[in-house]
Amino acid sequence: MAEIFDKAWLQRVRENDPEASQELISELFPLVIKIVRGHLPRRMDPEDLAQIVFIKIFQKIEQYHGDAPFPHWVSRIAVNTCLNELRSEKARPELRWADLGEEQAQALERVLDRSSAASIDQDVATRDLADRLLETLPARDRLILTLLDLEERSVADVAEMTGSPEPVVKVRAFRARRKLRKEMERLERTGRK
Repeated sequence: MAEIFDKAWLQRVRENDPEASQELISELFPLVIKIVRGHLPRRMDPEDLAQIVFIKIFQKIEQYHGDAPFPHWVSRIAVNTCLNELRSEKARPELRWADLGEEQAQALERVLDRSSAASIDQDVATRDLADRLLETLPARDRLILTLLDLEERSVADVAEMTGSPEPVVKVRAFRARRKLRKEMERLERTGRK
């Protein structure tokens, strides 16, 4: 593998030679996909993330100066790309229809269809779904909604418990409910395809 990555070949890649670029992808794909699968964020397909890595490689090829072997440089880009995706996933958790258990998916269907009568098992599934949806919110918003909506406490009580003024509690609750509504709509769109 090392002999393919000489200066002349890298210059061809920098000059957007399609043949050299294709060789780069062919030679490095096993390395990149191995790294991607080892650091794969939960919501991403390995091939999609590998494609992002190769885009970054081509965008940054001018920054490679030969200080380290080319595959090491590529490995560093692949690992950093994966870590950035993991951070992004952690910062903005997203719940997908596929992440739901069968009972939770059925509970979401009932909520979306606005059906009324539910058995005890269905109530448990609905509570589990609510918990999963609440996990997508930042901790402070999750606390405020839990206190207001699930524990049915007053805005004044929540303000006192959280140390936030009442108007702040109201605004955070409004925004958190809106986020949950958007998350439900997104789940509905992706799940009913």
